[in-house]
Amino acid sequence: MTKLYHARTQRGFGKPRSRRATGEAPRKKPLKRPSQDRAKFTVQAIYDAFVRIWRAEGWAGITTRAVALDTGISVGTFYDYFPNKHALLSGYVRHAMDVLLERIERDVVAPADLGWEERVRCLVRLSCGVEESAYVDHEMLMLINDIAEPKHHRRVFDELSAMWCKVIAACTDLPAPPDRRSVIALFAAVWGARRYLMLVEPRNFDWAAWASEMECLCCARLRLGEPQ
Repeated sequence: MTKLYHARTQRGFGKPRSRRATGEAPRKKPLKRPSQDRAKFTVQAIYDAFVRIWRAEGWAGITTRAVALDTGISVGTFYDYFPNKHALLSGYVRHAMDVLLERIERDVVAPADLGWEERVRCLVRLSCGVEESAYVDHEMLMLINDIAEPKHHRRVFDELSAMWCKVIAACTDLPAPPDRRSVIALFAAVWGARRYLMLVEPRNFDWAAWASEMECLCCARLRLGEPQ
């Protein structure tokens, strides 16, 4: 039996070795995205526990065991979705972007009775983060660069800029709709500023006042139509 076990292990059929033992870098992505309702409920509960612990203790307080305990699941069930806490952070950040996109679709694009200015102001407030859709803070943003590749940042930019274009296309009462380049420039100004402000955390910064200024800036630009 022992010889058979060693033979199977040498051929790759034995118990899989850990990534640390094989010299591989720890996986920093979720193992799978849930498709069934029960799995979606479990992953959402994990994310909720992640945010509760993060807000209380930060990254240092996040462990697989702590999140599983707070969620009310076994560590084994946790590992069905996330191999480690870096993968959990990666999954949560992707989830936060999905929540933002869904919120914009539901509250800004879908309503038929919104005037263009109200639609744009709501879009800007959500993009500035003053109307919280999913929790993201400075420490989380700093860690994202350790787990995200450039292609992931580009995907977020592409998805959010496309959503901005979709919102402006829904503004059928705009006197002179801008072209795509102008819309993406406005999105880059708002989203880029938000990320920079979160990184530097300026003292006594008035986020609500800043968001209000961004609303005015975007609305003023859209009133002008296309530049001559």
